[in-house]
Amino acid sequence: MATHARRHTDRPPLRGMDSLLASKEMIVVCGSGGVGKTTMSAAMGAVAATQLGGRVLVITVDPARRLATALGLDRVGNNETQVDPAILRKALAGTALTPPPGTKQGELWVAMLDTKAGWNELIRRHAPNDDQREKILANPLYQNITTRFVHSHGYIAMERLREIHASGRYDLVIVDTPPSRNALDLLDSPARMAEFFGSRLLKWLTVPYRSRLFTAASKPFYQVADRILGSRFLQDIAEFFILFQSMEKGFVARAREVERLLVDPRNAFVIVSTLEAAPAHEAGYLAEELQRRKMSLGAIILNRTLPAAIRQPVAAKAARDLCAASEDAATVRALAAKLKVDAADVKSVMAEVGARFHDISVVATREAERRAELEAIGAMTVAAPSLDRDVTDLTGLLELGGHIFAS
Repeated sequence: MATHARRHTDRPPLRGMDSLLASKEMIVVCGSGGVGKTTMSAAMGAVAATQLGGRVLVITVDPARRLATALGLDRVGNNETQVDPAILRKALAGTALTPPPGTKQGELWVAMLDTKAGWNELIRRHAPNDDQREKILANPLYQNITTRFVHSHGYIAMERLREIHASGRYDLVIVDTPPSRNALDLLDSPARMAEFFGSRLLKWLTVPYRSRLFTAASKPFYQVADRILGSRFLQDIAEFFILFQSMEKGFVARAREVERLLVDPRNAFVIVSTLEAAPAHEAGYLAEELQRRKMSLGAIILNRTLPAAIRQPVAAKAARDLCAASEDAATVRALAAKLKVDAADVKSVMAEVGARFHDISVVATREAERRAELEAIGAMTVAAPSLDRDVTDLTGLLELGGHIFAS
């Protein structure tokens, strides 16, 4: 495994997200769509590389391919690509973040899962010989089947993570996953692959062609199917899966390794959510499901939260006073003169802001209730505020990461 060069003894004790990122080898980030999960994954990677040092990889298995945009890169491919260290240093200089004493700037790497390339590599690795390998890769149904076969995207993602984790090339791997229900499919994919080799479907597809014996009942079916689908359709399917079965031992063994990896205490899951009703409910469901599976839940990050000050009585009083002041002509004229704007506009803005504050305070109160529900689950809960701009570059990612890093 990696040497964890990012850990130092000459720094204050770590408590919170900094401790989680420093102590784990792999962080799997999951949550509903639209909550900022990909951006948060990239932010955690950027802040870990600059504040903890070491080699950090952020890999996305989200088909939406948003990671390149979040990191300000033109594209992200299947192979790991390093973010230019000079660009990383420049981005860090534009923030208030300061690495702890003795911390050497780390490396930030990124990658995007390529399902096709992953399957090709898997076949090359597990095929018993060159002849079998070439027959599978040349099978006319190979590409179509592998893009739809038993959640193949999820299985290849888990296989790739196992390979990267085992290589020891990185001190920390941060994995951005698809939305939460799909994330559970991702977690289930190794078991589904192992189960497939003993399934009735596989036997149904291959036994007739293995035995070359067709019963009176089955032969007409295959003849009709061949006339409708093409003379080689079922044969091609059977040939592919017969060849595929020759790799059963390797596939099942690796699937079991991935299952062990997901429950390894050296790794952890981080759930990203907003405090809107639907995402918060989904986050609670996912947290409970991870705990049921005995997978380590490291933290729940609550993204785009409203400031707690909005719920304070003094803030509500200020809003009421603002509404009242909008009805005082002298106050409005004095403020308009100071701002050098029209008094009617000042009156309108004061009344609107004061009235709308009540709506925002109601939302903030509901957010607090949902946050309490999530905190009751028992995992570390960290809040990230709504920023005043979109996060589209490394500086923005570091700023966002700074909000959660030492919370």
